[in-house]
Amino acid sequence: MTVTARGTGRDAARTTPAKKRRWLAEVGWKYPVAALIAFYALFPLVYVLSASLNPRGSLASSNALFSSVDVANYAALSGTSYWTWVGNTLFIGGVASVGAVLMGAAGAYAFSRFRFSGRRASLTGLLIVQMFPQALAFVAIFLMLLTIGEVVPALGINSKLALICVYLGGALGANTFLMYGFFNTIPIEIDESAKIDGATHAQIFWRLIMPLVTPILAVVALLAFIAAFGDYILARIILVSEDNWTLAVGMYQWVSNQLTSRWGLFAAGSVLASIPVLALFLSLQRYIVGGLTQGSVKG
Repeated sequence: MTVTARGTGRDAARTTPAKKRRWLAEVGWKYPVAALIAFYALFPLVYVLSASLNPRGSLASSNALFSSVDVANYAALSGTSYWTWVGNTLFIGGVASVGAVLMGAAGAYAFSRFRFSGRRASLTGLLIVQMFPQALAFVAIFLMLLTIGEVVPALGINSKLALICVYLGGALGANTFLMYGFFNTIPIEIDESAKIDGATHAQIFWRLIMPLVTPILAVVALLAFIAAFGDYILARIILVSEDNWTLAVGMYQWVSNQLTSRWGLFAAGSVLASIPVLALFLSLQRYIVGGLTQGSVKG
């Protein structure tokens, strides 16, 4: 019994280092990598939060994190046009996301369920158009809106409605393609059964298909809102007056001049501006993975 116990003890002593090496090779290395990634992702956010709480408002004074904590920058936002820009941004982003979902869903449903002449050529054309960078169209968009504005001022330069229309047109092809793959995963037998029961195409689309494709609708809505929320170039080209500016355009003016930069206000505004996007992302999080992956099952 003594020999057996000693043998078992030596085996256990040899097994423990082997288990540690195996644990390090399979699991242990992930912890320092995760810590490095978390530090890399969180440091800019912590720096911006520290700068927003620093009343001196300069980049040099913000290098020492949380050396001074004051909400003066947040209070000073009320003396600017910040909240007007917030309202403009939420309006433009909200309408653009709803419009992108409706237009993309209608296009994807048509390409997925109907067979018509030119269908394949249209899909290929949408794919080719998406390959060109949007920057190529800036001059054309500006000239087009100038011309349209002479006839219909509500759709010309300095119109939020015009900016929304530009967003919807620019994202329609990509959204249709993104939704098209997801719509194909819905069995067509559902449509055929509904037709036998007397349902129209509109009833099938709104009552049967739309509830089944909720994940991809959430993904498209989120992407469209974030794109409109963070866009600077198109918003700067189309929206001229300060009352119509979005957050990206208005806040850039605070730091565009190196001599009069207001980094404290900029940081405080950035922290508050991240809240709507964060709330939307968290509320739609459960749909995002399914919406991005299920559409790739069958193209």
